[in-house]
Amino acid sequence: MNQDSGTTRLNKYISETGICSRREADRLIEQGRVKVNGEVAGMGVKVSDADAVQVNGKPLRAKPQAVYLVYNKPIGITCTTDSAIPENIVDAVNYKARIFPIGRLDKPSSGLILLTNDGDIVNKILRAGNAHEKEYIVSMDKPITDDFVARMGAGVPILDTITKPCKVKKIGPKTINIILTQGLNRQIRRMAEYLGFSVTSLKRVRIMNIELGGLKPGQWRYVSASELALINSMIGDSSKTEEASLLEQPKAARQGPRIKDLSTEGNHKPSTGGKLRSAGPRPKGVKEGSAKNSSAKSSGSRHGGAKNTATKNSGPSKGPSSNKAPKSSKGSLPQSNRSKRSRG
Repeated sequence: MNQDSGTTRLNKYISETGICSRREADRLIEQGRVKVNGEVAGMGVKVSDADAVQVNGKPLRAKPQAVYLVYNKPIGITCTTDSAIPENIVDAVNYKARIFPIGRLDKPSSGLILLTNDGDIVNKILRAGNAHEKEYIVSMDKPITDDFVARMGAGVPILDTITKPCKVKKIGPKTINIILTQGLNRQIRRMAEYLGFSVTSLKRVRIMNIELGGLKPGQWRYVSASELALINSMIGDSSKTEEASLLEQPKAARQGPRIKDLSTEGNHKPSTGGKLRSAGPRPKGVKEGSAKNSSAKSSGSRHGGAKNTATKNSGPSKGPSSNKAPKSSKGSLPQSNRSKRSRG
């Protein structure tokens, strides 16, 4: 077994083939069901493509080609890979290979989310220290004031920290455009609640250079080759290490506990040729990417703020979409660290 810097931890190496998650790979290793070069492997072993890895007595298949998808998540879909949870995002997208979301959008929120099987790109995009932009259209329960815009943009005390300065612009009587470089738990909703407002709809329209465009709720497309190339250039210097996630990201913000009142003040494989796909289970005989009725119901859930506040919100997401979606290309995506996913 190789132990040099050019190797990968065994659990990650196994999960990247798409047969299971890292956690499941850890269980297989603990149970002695994984061998490397004919020997039962222990936890923490590092391997490379030169090593012969067997799982349950069978050779580990080759790592699949990376996949990257752009998905317009409807209200009511939960960003989890747990198949036991109804209306989970994996079942909703119903992609032919194992994928997982990059970050999260809350169940009552809608809009753009990326999915992949490439864990490294997930880590680089999500780490708190990497400061990649995420853009949202957010409606409130009452008219937007200049003071609200200024205070939202300057930083708000939530989750034992002060949010980083962000770009906020009023685009309607009760609607703002907000661009974050941070991903705290229910950040926008908590910020608004601290200032005495409640979010009635929240829609993400952009992540870095990827725009929602003309995708309808429940539809997905592949990330285009040009989009992927630009992403890779943007994250070229990004850290994918654990240390990056600790920068200006307190434990409370990472874990998403109750809001602490700090003041009483204020309230890549096949090209799709640009075709859009509707996510959802496919009937037998229907090819991947065919349309389904993916309008997700929010099951009567409130579209409001965090549970620990007295304010509750309601209302569908009606944020305007951005420019036309670029032609789709190759794609394939990975699973991210759930505790550190960005949320709207």
